[in-house]
Amino acid sequence: MDRIRIVGGRRLEGRIPISGAKNAALPLMIASLLTDRKLTLENLPRLADVNQLTRILGNHGVDYSIDGKRKGEGETSGQTVHLEARVIVDTTAPYELVSKMRASFWVLGPLLARMGEARVSLPGGCAIGTRPVDLLLMAMERLGAQIDIEAGYVVARAPKGLRGAEIDFSKVTVGGTHMALMAASLAHGTTVLHNAAREPEVTDLADCLTKMGARIKGAGSSTIEIEGVARLGGASHAVLPDRIETGTYAMAVAMTGGDVLLEGARADLLQAALDALVETGAEVASEKGGVRVRRNGGDIRPVDIVTEPFPGFPTDLQAQFMGLMTRAAGVSRIRETIFENRFMHVQELARLGAHIRLDGDTAIVEGVPVLKGAPVMATDLRASVSLVIAALAAEGETIVNRVYHLDRGFEHLEKKLGGCNAEIERLSNPG
Repeated sequence: MDRIRIVGGRRLEGRIPISGAKNAALPLMIASLLTDRKLTLENLPRLADVNQLTRILGNHGVDYSIDGKRKGEGETSGQTVHLEARVIVDTTAPYELVSKMRASFWVLGPLLARMGEARVSLPGGCAIGTRPVDLLLMAMERLGAQIDIEAGYVVARAPKGLRGAEIDFSKVTVGGTHMALMAASLAHGTTVLHNAAREPEVTDLADCLTKMGARIKGAGSSTIEIEGVARLGGASHAVLPDRIETGTYAMAVAMTGGDVLLEGARADLLQAALDALVETGAEVASEKGGVRVRRNGGDIRPVDIVTEPFPGFPTDLQAQFMGLMTRAAGVSRIRETIFENRFMHVQELARLGAHIRLDGDTAIVEGVPVLKGAPVMATDLRASVSLVIAALAAEGETIVNRVYHLDRGFEHLEKKLGGCNAEIERLSNPG
């Protein structure tokens, strides 16, 4: 199993290209199940989760092809893929595939809408809380599906097709909004989603579905209206830039000092996080070609944050911000309101010398003047990269183990940071 070795103490300077968003790419790929025509996705990131979803979709009969590299493209350039589900050959998503990635559960909606049936294993994924699927199943039931749980599988049936309905989500759910959007696009009649997720990735999916012929109003707001159509066609769509990757590298620059242009980044996708970063003393500016982040001297100021659904501070940047706060000149409070068990990185940051105390859903971080390198273990996708951020500023060598978590969500992380003066390399375990 690979590891990443980091020697801290170097300022980051240069350019980092921002990849297509993983959290947008996955539902966009799943949307290919809604049509027998070709769906072309540009700027698709090269990630372990994308590869795993490709296998899952292939099990249902989706053909998948990748365009060859074009002149001037580097290995960090997004890829263009073509997905075509001319015939759905299997409406079962088996445990051995779904258990490896939670988002693959969303195939339930498109399969049910197009085929009138689906049998999907209850999901797996990161161990950051229960993350139940009750709201997703409620949405399908509101659309007229009969739902049964049999031997660890959700068995959904709608032999006469789905029908439009009012769906009130009791709490904001990105997965529920994604799945309801896809399923309602082929339902009979009009569906209205109340308390829908407003995340940019939801809007990106709605934009793609609209190109395919769906009739959707209000994406990006808390009320979305979908008028179902009889069938959807093909489309070509570019995946939006990854706001979590943008925020991650922005925090790495703030941690180490320096000056980096995040190429292709869009500040409007993560304004709350960038505002918090400015409060710490970093300079953040949108300019042609991306977002520039600088911190040239001066202490890192402590800042309190609370994770919230978009447009608030994203839970997927909480661990990274905590990594930054370990070096702040004072005490900061980080409250996690989205997921329980999302503080597993705390004990690993402590191995580097961080002073962090937990009080329920709040982490109290007392900044220290020096972190020191040590062996650490990645526990989940976002936690693992918080260790990288801390290690970049730590004295000496840090070895991050179990980096397959990183490969799920960050494309060529060590190459992107290495290109900006970081001393970082991937090591293969012996034997």
